[in-house]
Amino acid sequence: MTAYIVDSIAFFRGSRPAPEGVSTKPDIITEIPRKVKDLSQRHPLAPASLEAIREPIAADLAEVDAVIRRRLESDVVLIGTISSYIIGSGGKRLRPALVLLAANAFDAKGPARHELAAVIEFIHTATLLHDDVVDESGLRRGRKTANAEFGNAASVLVGDFLYSRAFQMIVEVGSLRIMKVLADATNVIAEGEVLQLLNVHDADTNEETYLRVIRYKTAKLFEAATRVGAIVGGAPAPLEDALAEYGMHLGTAFQLVDDVLDYSGDLLETGKNLGDDLAEGKPTLPLIRVMQAGTGAERALVRHAIEQGGKSDLEGVVAAIHRVGALEYARERARSEAAAATSRLAALPDSACRESLLQLAHFSVERKF
Repeated sequence: MTAYIVDSIAFFRGSRPAPEGVSTKPDIITEIPRKVKDLSQRHPLAPASLEAIREPIAADLAEVDAVIRRRLESDVVLIGTISSYIIGSGGKRLRPALVLLAANAFDAKGPARHELAAVIEFIHTATLLHDDVVDESGLRRGRKTANAEFGNAASVLVGDFLYSRAFQMIVEVGSLRIMKVLADATNVIAEGEVLQLLNVHDADTNEETYLRVIRYKTAKLFEAATRVGAIVGGAPAPLEDALAEYGMHLGTAFQLVDDVLDYSGDLLETGKNLGDDLAEGKPTLPLIRVMQAGTGAERALVRHAIEQGGKSDLEGVVAAIHRVGALEYARERARSEAAAATSRLAALPDSACRESLLQLAHFSVERKF
């Protein structure tokens, strides 16, 4: 294993040993060029801000926002009202940024990358609209969810509009390869939603099942975003695959940290109430870790909380999570995923976009929101 990989894994894991079940073998890397600098020197302890990460594509993101506004136009006023409400609610725009960073890493030109970045945001927004109805969520990003503001029926139907508008745009781009990537991704995301629904209130959900859900439900769209960007940029097949794998690992890390923040985040930063996942009976990794390592009483408490839902057990559950180190355990898993994501960028040409992709992996695990 080269010095680059040793440094990058140590950086993301904070020089601590890998969590149980996480491989540190070098078989996750196909090639590490000697020209790659020591990652720990290139990235200070504090992660770069999102603004700094997005700086190389700032003009392109402005173009994407213009595409989004134009493509949301409809003769049905409520469609535009709800779509604008959720898209304008302060999201990070990570997924469209991934399309642009991957495409521009290969000097992509033309409007297709802007259209496809907007497509990815529309697909993501549609899943949020449907998720919030299924989860009966009332708060997202610090404001009322669309279903709380406009009702479940309107939210579901506008989500359907966004899906269909996204596929109209894909057809206009005219690439069968991209159409297949996004059609397959959308299907896998739907499977992930159903898998998650099957696991709700199931206290016997294990890590393998949990990771499968988040790879389907969350990481798949990250993977699709980076693959689509690579295709638009004309990347060679090995680098296209590497970027897709980067997206998959990044998305997994991102969701793992989201699940950590559900038990440790601040409402003003995360826009979510503490314990929302617990209230919905979702067995996320911090809870699964208590079921693995907690005392009999702690496991019984977490089982009751998952099976019954609600927040009546929240104080005791949070105490158990902290006692067994479940949040740090989950962050370690996220750091491992981020290190795997970083490794996939080793063969990319040096550029500001490549640097932003590296910084984004760091940001994904050290963020507070």
